[in-house]
Amino acid sequence: MAREEREERPRRSDRGDRGGHRDDRGERSELIDKLVHINRVAKVVKGGKRFGFAALVVVGDQKGRVGFGHGKAREVPEAVRKATEAAKKSLVRVPLREGRTLHHEVLGRHGAGKVVLRPAPVGTGIIAGGPLRAVFDALGVHDVVAKSVGSSNPYNMVRATFDALKGQNSPKMIANKRGKTVAEVLSSRRTQSAAEVSPE
Repeated sequence: MAREEREERPRRSDRGDRGGHRDDRGERSELIDKLVHINRVAKVVKGGKRFGFAALVVVGDQKGRVGFGHGKAREVPEAVRKATEAAKKSLVRVPLREGRTLHHEVLGRHGAGKVVLRPAPVGTGIIAGGPLRAVFDALGVHDVVAKSVGSSNPYNMVRATFDALKGQNSPKMIANKRGKTVAEVLSSRRTQSAAEVSPE
């Protein structure tokens, strides 16, 4: 019996499959999370009120991927954990120009919230407030000008920002849609911008 137990022990210590899981954790650890908003909610029950917390979290790798999620729990840490897990499952990829700004101006809406996002030259920084700044920090944008119009609800603002970011198109994506080369798309963009700037 003792020999059989000794022979079985190496099988138990064979944990080669778990190495892959550690690599996945390493990839996940590259993500940064930004806590945008915490709201205390109350449920009226027999005998009084039962309090809970709702958290809104934005997650990104600062390389063009970003997501958001919200979670509810009786305690703040648990609500933040649930929101973070939900955000990791909803990551979207956004094309960036030179890895620092947007390709073009875009408008996003959700409910009563509306945001306008504009690309900016080097050195401008992130000109945005509240929830929008958290999204751009997690996304990895360094130069952008953003304006929120309408609702100041952080949930609506974040969803409107994601609606705008999903409308971002890179010259490569436009070229594939139109059956042209990237050079042709860029040259037409320069011609159009020059026509707008030149006086009549």
